[in-house]
Parts: sequence; C-alpha cells; structure tokens
Amino acid sequence: MDVLSVASEAYPLIKTGGLADVTGALPAALAAHDVTVRTLLPGYPAVMGALEDARALREFGDYFGGPATLLAGRAGGLDVIVLDAPHLYARAGNPYLGPDRKDWPDNWRRFAALSYAAYEIGGGAAGEFQPQILHCHDWQAGLVPAYVRFNSPTPAKTILTVHNIAFQGLFGFEIFNELRLDYRAAQESAVEYYGLINYLKAGLQTADQLTTVSPTYALEIKTQAYGMGLEGLLSARADALVGITNGIDDREWDPQTDRALHTTYNHNSIETRQANRRALELRFNIDDTPGPLFSVVSRLTTQKGLDMLVGLVDDLVAAGGKLIVLGSGDAEIENGFAGAVMRHPGKVGFNRGYDEPLSHLIQGGADVMVVPSRFEPCGLTQLYGLRYGCVPLVSRVGGLADTVIDANEAAIEAGVATGIVFAPAEPYALRDALLRAVQLHARPKVWRKMQRRGMKSDVSWDASAEKYAKLYRKLLGVKEDDQQDD
Repeated sequence: MDVLSVASEAYPLIKTGGLADVTGALPAALAAHDVTVRTLLPGYPAVMGALEDARALREFGDYFGGPATLLAGRAGGLDVIVLDAPHLYARAGNPYLGPDRKDWPDNWRRFAALSYAAYEIGGGAAGEFQPQILHCHDWQAGLVPAYVRFNSPTPAKTILTVHNIAFQGLFGFEIFNELRLDYRAAQESAVEYYGLINYLKAGLQTADQLTTVSPTYALEIKTQAYGMGLEGLLSARADALVGITNGIDDREWDPQTDRALHTTYNHNSIETRQANRRALELRFNIDDTPGPLFSVVSRLTTQKGLDMLVGLVDDLVAAGGKLIVLGSGDAEIENGFAGAVMRHPGKVGFNRGYDEPLSHLIQGGADVMVVPSRFEPCGLTQLYGLRYGCVPLVSRVGGLADTVIDANEAAIEAGVATGIVFAPAEPYALRDALLRAVQLHARPKVWRKMQRRGMKSDVSWDASAEKYAKLYRKLLGVKEDDQQDD
C-alpha cells in the first residue's frame, strides 16, 4: 500500500512542535505493516540542504506565482517528495513566520501550493509513485481533500489528521480565485467560514476520513468548549472521526542509549538517574538539596496552562520543590519565570528558547514533568516523561487524560499509577497537584514504583501504526482476511 503523507514539517528536517515528531516517526512505524510512505514537504532551505539523491519528477512553469519542481529523494532518514518552489519556501527561519514574528502574508499561497501538489501527485504527477492514500496533516494540507472532491477526480482516498484544531488557516475570501479550486467548492460552502476561507474546515468537510491524535480529543472537539467553532461540522461527521493516540520514536527517545544524558539507565537501574539530575542542576544553577525537581519543556502559552504555573512558583518552592523551565512564548509568561529566578536563586532556573539535547537531559534528570494544559490534543512531553522515568503531572484533558494514570491511593494500591492528574485546569487544582507530587516524592518506594511502571509503558508507535494501517485498508475496501491471504 502506498501512502503520501502531506505535511508542513517533519523531524529531523524542520520542526516547530509535535506535528513534526509525528510525521517524522510514523512512516517507519507503518513500514512494519506493509505500508510504504513518502512525505511531501515544502522546499524550505533546511529540507533542500538535507536532500540526497534528488531526481526531478515534474517541472511546472508557473506554480502559484513562480516556477517549481517536484523532487524525489531521501532526507533525514525519510523518503520524501519536495516541492521546490523558491518563490514560496526559500526563506530562512521559522516556516510560518517572517523576521517580524508575524505570519508570512502569502501563507495562503504557500500551503495552497503544497496541497495542490499533493492533489496532482494523487493523480499521477509523480509518475513512478501514485499513492492510494493522501494522508493530510493540519490546516496546511487542508485543501488537499477539497481539490480531490471538487476538481478533476483522482483515485486516491483522503485522510485529514487534526493535530490542533485551534490553528485553522483563515484567510480573506478574495483569494479564492487564485486557489485553482473549482467554483463548486464556494457554491457548496466547503471552504467558506463566516465570510473567510478556512483551510481546515475545507479538509474536515471533504476528506474521506478524519482522525485526531487521541480518543479523548476526538470527543472534546465535538463540543463547544473545545471545537473552536467547528464543533457542529465535527458532530455532523462524527461517523468519519476517530482518535488514534500518538506514539513516540522509541529509538530516538531511549534512556539506555541517549547520548544527551550524562548517564544512561533503564527501569532496573533507575537510581543512576541521580547523576543526570545533578548535571541538570549544575546547568540551571540549582542547589543540590532534597526535594523534587519539577520541570517544564514547552511553548510558554496560556493554552499550555503555564500562566497558572507562573503564579504558583512561590507556593511550590515553599513546599520544598525546585523548578526548571525550557521554552519560549508569551512575553508575560517568560518574564514571570525570569522574575521567579530572581526571587528564588538556586531553586528556580529558566532557559529561554529551545534546545533538543537539553530537553532529553531534562527528561532524564528531572523528577516531575509539568504539563498543565487547558487543552491538549495528544501531547508528547508526557510520553517522553513516562519513557524516561520523569513522572508526568498533567491536566485531565485530551491525550493527557488518555496516557497518564493518576496516583490516587486506589491506583497506588492496585499498582497501576503512572503520574499525577488534576482537573479542572484551574490554578487551585494545579496547586493541589503540585503539593501532592511533593508528598508522593517523599515516599521513595511509591515514587520508584511509579517511575518504573511509566518506563515500562508502551508509548511507541507500534499500536497506533497498526490502527492507521487498518484504517487505510478500510478506506480502500481491503478486508483483514484478504490482507492475511496476501
């Protein structure tokens, strides 16, 4: 089975968030299920620089404002098809934002072009490779199913995966005539959203199958509280929507082999994590004193609930906890953590920005990973925490609710607890969870068992990849017994 994954980013080539981790890891996991995946990416400088054995599949004279070429090759361990369109993608830095940190004004054109290229590949433009499934990720690929539905038909089936419904790709309706999209899409309101064009809505309305990245989030986005204005459409298409929990690349994230750690370990040698904790404390100028070391690796936004944590740092330190933060985002939250460092030297550390190796060391050395999100489609940070014995403390939303079992006394007695879960996503509930974590950390036997249990959890892509493969076969009308006969 041949699948084209259509995405605006993929690790290790280009990454701004969890989307890249998914699109970078899923192809290898699917290979074990006889699914061949090629990933269509924009020709950003980082992608073009990593492209090996490139060969031209097709050239276009005028492609949304300039010449373009479809190139096939290998990059970052992935089989890729790259839309090389310098007028759209030859820009350094963040793939979506200009030097002023604002959206590129032609993002509508850049990702319409990506979607149209996927549509053309589905119709045979790649020659040697004609996918049976176009698997589209987020709003940047949201027009793909609309092109398939309203333009000249292709035999490919379409799946749209929503990684975060808060990001929808909204643009003025005046761009419609430049999208190369048949007028019927406008007539049937497939792309229109309150007088604007909504790329994500287009995909949600026209894709053959809809998925999102956890079962709980699939339920949540059908409600007004989490649907971001699209809950009515999602409720109408409920039969086409399923939630499949993300996994992680357990080769990239393996505490037994991770070179970013000071000391490697497994669930049987978890005591050696202390060397990583000390290395981490030195890195952040944190005192070597008792008490749990809490950590954050995240975008610093209100969605992630980190404005709540800023207001609770004093309480956390007073209870005997210490805190390190790695991330960037809202200036007010950044300034809040910077101020906490000044108030609590040796107890709080803050590294503004992102550092991939440092994020590994944090998972391998901190005691608690705090993920207090107000909404969270899946979340990967808590999965890394489970894998590394960094106990996740999470709000009971989305994929966080699906992947962490709360350490209440019943769960501790039953031997199933893997973290601390709180609800609702409000400061008072987060404060209670932080204090509960301090108390649990003071019970070493309970804490060690919880760490080991988390480390033995299956957070890989294996089970999720199998679900995607079954979904692909269902779309193509392939029965499981037929697959076994093959």
